[in-house]
Amino acid sequence: MRIAVAIPCYKVTQQVLSVIAAIGAEVEAIYAVDDACPDGSGRFIEDNIHDPRVRVLYNPQNRGVGGAVVTAYEAAIADGMDIVVKIDGDGQMNPALLPHFVRPIVRGQADYTKGNRFYRPESLRGMPPVRLFGNAALSFLTKLSCGYWSSMDPTNGYTAIHTAVLRKLPLEKLERRYFFETDMLFHLNTIRAVVHDVPMDAVYADEESNLKVSKILPEFLRKHVGRLVKRYAYLYLLRDFNIGSLYSILGALLCLVGVIFGVIHWVQSAATGHPASSGTVMFAALPLIIGIQFLIAFLHYDVSNVPREALSPELSDEH
Repeated sequence: MRIAVAIPCYKVTQQVLSVIAAIGAEVEAIYAVDDACPDGSGRFIEDNIHDPRVRVLYNPQNRGVGGAVVTAYEAAIADGMDIVVKIDGDGQMNPALLPHFVRPIVRGQADYTKGNRFYRPESLRGMPPVRLFGNAALSFLTKLSCGYWSSMDPTNGYTAIHTAVLRKLPLEKLERRYFFETDMLFHLNTIRAVVHDVPMDAVYADEESNLKVSKILPEFLRKHVGRLVKRYAYLYLLRDFNIGSLYSILGALLCLVGVIFGVIHWVQSAATGHPASSGTVMFAALPLIIGIQFLIAFLHYDVSNVPREALSPELSDEH
């Protein structure tokens, strides 16, 4: 397996040299992407790093972390690499963990691996409470919108992917900024790729995060809802129509009938002053109860429908 590392570089001149120096000999190529960095990260790396594996790529304008990673992905595919590991240049990701991210892909057990700082309680030491709560909330939203119910820590940027799977993804459509990692999971689920979490510790350097929760929260909620609707329509209506489709449709219809019937008779009862009969109450409650049970059954089906057979071994044979 030919392994490459992608390092998006934006205002990381204080940490990126040590990150590159710590990358092991198992890596054949290192793509450092200067994402129109105002500090000149690319030139800084070229002037101070003489490792022949390092190749600096320049984006003419800032494309965000997703745009920088896609630039490295395209270079890795063109150079015939098999696996691309994405490591940030800010020193928060230990390059020594790289073999743990690559191993499941090499063994054909996964197509995409990502870090998980929630795997062990000890790994959360030092994580600010706000980030802890935010990551937990985003993890649940991502489970709904992307379908990988066993994964946590969706915003973790320490990832590895097989290039055979990359070729199946619409790289030009991927989100360019903070939603990039979540959008990757969404698109991976649409092609039924296997995702594997790798335990890692939370590390925080002395840099200041550019991520403002109050600013990105409404955007994240909107995009999660959009991905949820698209995933459901694609997997349960367009590509296939299965028992999960029936559970969801019948559950939604029954809940709607129960709510509408109950509201109408509640309004009538309030207007006339006559309480609704027990039969009317039961006729409103019964569809609602059954509908909720159908929706729970659909949720159970969706959880059990997580991809488990890796695509990359078969896709590699095609190339």
